[in-house]
Amino acid sequence: MYRNIIFDLGGVVVDFTPREFLVDHFMNENLENQLYDITFGSDEWLEIDTGLLSREDGCRIMLEKAKEIGREYEVRIILNDWFDMLHTKEDTVQLIKCLKKRGYGIYYLSNISPDVLGLLRQRRFWPLFDGGIASCDVKIAKPDLRIYHALVAKYDLNAAECIFIDDNTANAAAAFDCDMTGIHFKSSRTLHRALQSYGVETERRTSRQVHSTAAKQE
Repeated sequence: MYRNIIFDLGGVVVDFTPREFLVDHFMNENLENQLYDITFGSDEWLEIDTGLLSREDGCRIMLEKAKEIGREYEVRIILNDWFDMLHTKEDTVQLIKCLKKRGYGIYYLSNISPDVLGLLRQRRFWPLFDGGIASCDVKIAKPDLRIYHALVAKYDLNAAECIFIDDNTANAAAAFDCDMTGIHFKSSRTLHRALQSYGVETERRTSRQVHSTAAKQE
């Protein structure tokens, strides 16, 4: 029986689609790949998420690298605008509310920087979480198994009773190595189906459905 549902934040609870962001802004595949490597896919970005590098210092390094190849203007656009991606995924929030009402523990496990974490803590959905672990707080990033173990230990969870949801395949797969069940998030619809396949009810039952269930049990 599963008792706890653990959510990644970026890409699952809020939108975070850097590849699509780059396409919308530049519409040039070679340029997009180049800019991705300097920004979202860089060591600096990961170090910002793990709290090992400040946003200010990370951006400065990325801009220096961009300047060396004549792409400072484009990278500055990315660094100024990328926060606009972080729209709340209302379908995921509705699912979390349903799971919460059904008595599941709701947690987050995210590779996320201190400034973005602070931003999300102001969102209306934040009180739905019973707790969580952010990479910037423990200086460890997924898929390092230590961050999964840190969550389990902090809240005294039984890993076998936990489902972890992440839009990154490697991060979802790593959950199995920690005795959790991992689900690769693609869309809200497929997530509902995946949870239901593990016996997790994800939709509110109407009064008619409740009555029908009760009649069958009589």
